[in-house]
Amino acid sequence: EVCVREPLFSRTMKPNFIFSMAPFFSHFPLGQMTDLIYTEKELVQSLKEYIQAEESKLAAVKSWANKLDVLTLASTADPEVYLAHPVNAYKLMKRLNTEWSELESLVLQDPSDGFISNMTVHRQYFPDEEDEKGAAKALMRLQDTYKLDSESFSKGKLPGVHHNAILTVDDCYDMGKTAYNEADYYHAVLWMQQALRQMDAGEEHVVSKADVLDYLSYSVYQMGDLPRAIELTRRLVAIDSSHQRAGGNLRYFEKLLSKQLKELNQEVQEPATEEPIQLGTYKRPKDYLPEREIYEGLCRGEGVKMTSARRSRLYCRYHDGNRNPRLLLQPMKEEDEWDSPHIVRYLNALSDSEIEKIKELAKPRLARATVRDPKTGVLTTANYRVSKSAWLEGEEDPVIERVNQRIEDITGLTTQTAELLQIANYGVGGQYEPHFDFSRKDEPDAFKTLGTGNRVATFLNYMSDVEAGGATVFPDFGAAIYPKKGTAVFWYNLFRSGEGDYRTRHAACPVLVGCKWVSNKWIHERGQEFRRPCGLTEVD
Repeated sequence: EVCVREPLFSRTMKPNFIFSMAPFFSHFPLGQMTDLIYTEKELVQSLKEYIQAEESKLAAVKSWANKLDVLTLASTADPEVYLAHPVNAYKLMKRLNTEWSELESLVLQDPSDGFISNMTVHRQYFPDEEDEKGAAKALMRLQDTYKLDSESFSKGKLPGVHHNAILTVDDCYDMGKTAYNEADYYHAVLWMQQALRQMDAGEEHVVSKADVLDYLSYSVYQMGDLPRAIELTRRLVAIDSSHQRAGGNLRYFEKLLSKQLKELNQEVQEPATEEPIQLGTYKRPKDYLPEREIYEGLCRGEGVKMTSARRSRLYCRYHDGNRNPRLLLQPMKEEDEWDSPHIVRYLNALSDSEIEKIKELAKPRLARATVRDPKTGVLTTANYRVSKSAWLEGEEDPVIERVNQRIEDITGLTTQTAELLQIANYGVGGQYEPHFDFSRKDEPDAFKTLGTGNRVATFLNYMSDVEAGGATVFPDFGAAIYPKKGTAVFWYNLFRSGEGDYRTRHAACPVLVGCKWVSNKWIHERGQEFRRPCGLTEVD
């Protein structure tokens, strides 16, 4: 279980800790995805109108056909007798000259014009192939971080979710295919196996079982499991003996397995049984992030090093910013989140109206979040940071100016040399993997263009609650800080000596359910000379 604190405040009282389970993708932030929901609703209405127009057209054509059917039955029974009547002769001329032309015009009418026009208008806002791939990767990222099996995902059984959404056989197949096309055979196996499981359970599907087995067997082979690859390929051959690759793959797999067994001086064994592949059957391949397991464990609430001794050193207090006039009558409520390095949380740092105004200003400018290239100092996008962000200046609105001033009052540090207020929106699967806020010695040019020195401190405002996931975690010392709307956390990135505090490497865990809004204020060294004087040792 994760720790949620509800302290009773006094100037000397320690916080009263209460434990409870925290309530429970993407290049598109939730705000833009909400717009897409309403766009889809409008298109459904347009589609219904098109269907109604098509049905009206078809009804009119059917009425013509029925009427003409009756007439032709009578006229063809005895054409000479029929045409002997002058009225019938006239009506035949009229029908062929006028009425059949009207019918032709009716048939040529295209009721789809309105629907197509509506689609064309909205298509420019549709996600593209890269966005769909990004959403699929977000689900896989959540699957890994929170150790969720494919079946739980496909049935929509996620922590804290009240409205389940299911993935069909074809959805699972598409997830697996996305992974396969990225040479991510680990996830390809998990999702193709889930597609096969639902298929075997009798669920309706468009994709063929042969296609699922084709991808699954090769992915399993890539994971190094030859016996199971052979078993799956045999199932594929049994379904489709003329399959283009299956026969050749089977012979190759069997020959390879025989060679391996011979090298190990083992007798040939029967291939694996048809037991389904589970989460944990195969080990996830290592990647570029050395602390991956620690980081993801903290995101799940595992490995948090909040001991009784450490908890006893954490206090809550009223903070008046060293007798700052703006905080004397209404001091900030300050809680210790961690003792060393010292991390504090401020309650009621932002009001609901301020949060709404900041979001209103930021939404039109939200763009894919960037990071500074450590070599060039140039801002660029990165796969390890998936969110949307915008930057707001104090001059744009009194609310931004007020927030900047409040940060200065609370911290005692000048914000005149700080970066602009950065607003970040993390949709489902949105994250920022472990990183430092300050520049290291091997990247001296990271903030050179700003001319204000290194990032001495971080002030992070939480502007929303998150139903599940989205914690800020510190892998080095095992801390996890959970978002709480209206609160802010603060820590120093540099020691007083100017040396970086490498313990402050931190991450924004993927959002599992919900939407996470934060605003960051990175405070720089310049201007702090008398506000935070240098220490005498490297770690002061």
